[in-house]
Parts: sequence; structure tokens; C-alpha cells
Amino acid sequence: MSVASAIGALALAGSSLGQAAQAPQEVPAPSATQEETTNEIVVSSSYRHAKGDPLERVNALSFALTQKVDDAITAPASRAYKQVVPKPLRSGFRNFLNNLREPVVFVNYVLQLKPGKAAETVGRFALNSTLGLGGVIDVAKRCPFNLPWRPNGFSDTLGVYGIGNGPFIFVPLIGPTTVRDLVGGAVDRLASPFALGGPFRSKPYLIGTNVYRVLDRRAEQEDELARVKASDDPYAARRDLFFEKRRKRLERVKGRRTAERMDAIPAIRKCRSR
Repeated sequence: MSVASAIGALALAGSSLGQAAQAPQEVPAPSATQEETTNEIVVSSSYRHAKGDPLERVNALSFALTQKVDDAITAPASRAYKQVVPKPLRSGFRNFLNNLREPVVFVNYVLQLKPGKAAETVGRFALNSTLGLGGVIDVAKRCPFNLPWRPNGFSDTLGVYGIGNGPFIFVPLIGPTTVRDLVGGAVDRLASPFALGGPFRSKPYLIGTNVYRVLDRRAEQEDELARVKASDDPYAARRDLFFEKRRKRLERVKGRRTAERMDAIPAIRKCRSR
């Protein structure tokens, strides 16, 4: 199908969303003529809005469009990237970008009244920026330092203080998010080192890093996205996967022991016993 027809379908779904929210209506079965139409994005209009997803019908259309682009472009490109770029180079650049975000992580730990985690973040940044060659090598996570990368942002800070996710939004060609994540991400960008200017604000750098993030994230999520695609309801599975990841991340930020943290305890004890 053409991109123009997909955008038209999105606009049509958006205009009908308000009417659908007022009173549920029975949807007639598609006619034989409609069933013969091929190569079109088709989303059932019998959705009952899931909790946290009042825009489900529009989101499902966005997901379908994004999935087609992923099948045609993003997935093949990410697989080629993973085959061509050696793992040490992929990890090194990922570490470098994570290191640039450490000041944002630090600020949010301060806002969350977690001075210990804030001090550890400063330690990570200092170690990786020096011994780690500007953050390319994550020496801080190794023995004897044992300071792993802990993602944190203003969206997490809002969650710590009890602000809910808000409506779920599947942004076309980008992916899942929520209103809280959109607000938090905007604040993080304002507080990041990129806001200071210099080479980190140049268009080649921003375009290059954004392309890299898309390919690297897609390559790392290959297996779980394959399971999503094979499920009975790929859209619902993708949404549930997103919310589960956000829940676990917020639990880690709050200091609750998740399964991942429990699995890491033996390694931490071994490191400390050396």
C-alpha cells in the first residue's frame, strides 16, 4: 500500500475516534467486496479500550503502519548493521552515549532524594570519562567498582512521586510511549549536555546518533519483537511489553528488588569478596 493511503487511514480513524468514545456501536460484518480488498492496513473496529489506552483504535493503525515500514526497511537495516558492525564497536558507542546521559541520571536521582545513587552516578561518570576513554569502555560496572549503568529520567521522577503514565500513544514510525514519557523526555533533552551547544548540537551528530539508536535498539530487540509479531494480537502484545518494561524500570528506580536485581546479587558478592 502507499504511504498516502496509510496516512489517510490514520486521519479517518482520528476523526471517528471521538464518535466511538461516546457510545459503543455494533460494527457490521465486512461485505464480500470489502473482504476481497488486498494490500491494505486493516484494523478491527471492535476494540474495547484497554486500561491506559483510550486511543487504541488510532494506536493500532499507527502500529500497523509502523510494522510495515519495519518489515520493509528498519528490520533488514538493523540486521545488516548487526552483521557488519562488530559487537565491541556497537557496545562501545552505546557506552559512549550512555555516558553522556549520566548528568541527566544524576539530576533525577537528586530530585528523587536518592543521594547515594546520585553519588554513584558521579563516580560512574568520572571513571568512564577517564579510565573508560570518554565512556567508550564501561569500566565502572566491573570489579572492584561495581557501578552498573542505571537508566533514569524525568519520567521516572514523575513516577516516583505518583504521577501516572497517562494515555498510551503509539507514535507512527517511532514506537510506543506515554504522555508522561513525552513530557519527561522533553525535560531530559533540555537538561542534557546537548543543550550546551557545540558539536553535540550539530545536525550531522544528531541525525547520526538518532539513526544509530534506532538500528541498535532494533537489533537488540530482535528476539522479543519476533515473539510479538508471532502472537495472536501483535498490537496488544507490543503494548503490554512496553508497559511491563516501564513497570520494571520504575521499580528499579524506586529501589525495589526485581528478578534482574536478584540475579545480579551473586555476581556482586563475588566481586566484593575478591
